[in-house]
Amino acid sequence: MTRLPRLAALAVVPQDGHLLLVRRRNPPDAGLWGFPGGHVDWGETAARAAVRELFEETGVRAEPQRLLTNLDIIVPGPDGTPAHHFLLVATLCAYRSGRPAPADDVTDAAWVPFDDVLSGALPLSRDVDTLLRLALD
Repeated sequence: MTRLPRLAALAVVPQDGHLLLVRRRNPPDAGLWGFPGGHVDWGETAARAAVRELFEETGVRAEPQRLLTNLDIIVPGPDGTPAHHFLLVATLCAYRSGRPAPADDVTDAAWVPFDDVLSGALPLSRDVDTLLRLALD
């Protein structure tokens, strides 16, 4: 059986000195704060997937602005071989409307001050601070 990376999209939504983050319910990042996002459906652009997943997970609407970067996330299993491999497409999005409320596969959704993200005040998924810095450039 051929194993392939799973393509997923992230919505990076800064607003008034805060960043919209969600707390993941499921592995591999269960309990960690990260960006709303999820799998890209067949025939869907990564930018469209980012804003769709954002709405599904938080009820917030946004407009995709630009690609920030791609991230390869490879999580080893107990034997050291890859257990998960995601190619994440991070899209900067402009907030339009809605108040964050957790739904779908997240347990919490909130506007987090930039300083809390950059100082590591919360348990974060990998590269959240890096993507915030890219969004602010």
